[in-house]
Amino acid sequence: MEKFIFNDGHEMPKIGFGTYQIRGGQGIDQVLAAIQSGYRLLDTSTNYDSEGIVGAAIRRSGIPRSEFFVTTKLPGKYHRFDDALAAIQESIARLGLDYLDLYLIHWPLPKRDLYVQAWQALIVAQKLGLIRSIGVSNFEPDHLDRLIKETGVKPAVNQIEVHPYWNNDNRVQATQERDILVQAWSPFSRNPDVFNEQVVQDLATKYQKTPSQIIIRWHLQRGISPIPKSRNLKHVRENLAVFDFSLTTDEITTINQLTKDDGRVDNQDPNTYEEFE
Repeated sequence: MEKFIFNDGHEMPKIGFGTYQIRGGQGIDQVLAAIQSGYRLLDTSTNYDSEGIVGAAIRRSGIPRSEFFVTTKLPGKYHRFDDALAAIQESIARLGLDYLDLYLIHWPLPKRDLYVQAWQALIVAQKLGLIRSIGVSNFEPDHLDRLIKETGVKPAVNQIEVHPYWNNDNRVQATQERDILVQAWSPFSRNPDVFNEQVVQDLATKYQKTPSQIIIRWHLQRGISPIPKSRNLKHVRENLAVFDFSLTTDEITTINQLTKDDGRVDNQDPNTYEEFE
């Protein structure tokens, strides 16, 4: 697995396994199957209710903890400093781990205007050794700039919505210009139509790859870390087999042109989206 290097010097596998809506005993089996297929970056969240199964799958795998890269996220209801610090410790306990590789503020919730407090808690948790790298999710460029200006600490990652129907090019570029790694949630858009787009189909034929492999390669060549999720073991394995070909610049541009003005998943605008649970 190739890796990205953060601005803090830590490394992360380029492709991760997402655990949104993966829960329970069946969820443990699905995460374990992903681990056995080669995934080491596991992305979870308190709001996904999957932290426990991710930890259980890691322990059952028999693979040393040091080989995994585990990410989880802070819910909006815990943005106050003391709440955030306690939430981080709770996540570590639920996962059954000694530390987190990456911890993200899930949404900025600018109407509440507490995300700087939350960020200060992440900084303290990092200094305490609870977290190796700290970052954010769904943050706009002005949110990033405020964190950096008020704390002097730059996020390592900004996990945002990116897929062919929402290429999010302006935010991707703005994040990368600040030397912050972009990670993509819902890299396939949750809309199966994306796999049937003619350009995706044509490229899959040209490179003898699946449509999902074409889309993952599109992310990687834009310098983006995708976190695909699948319950289909065949697809789980295919999503890692993308390091033996490259798209041309023109092909990347053509996929970019699939973006839509209304392409967001559930129209979740970080400037207005409120996440309290």
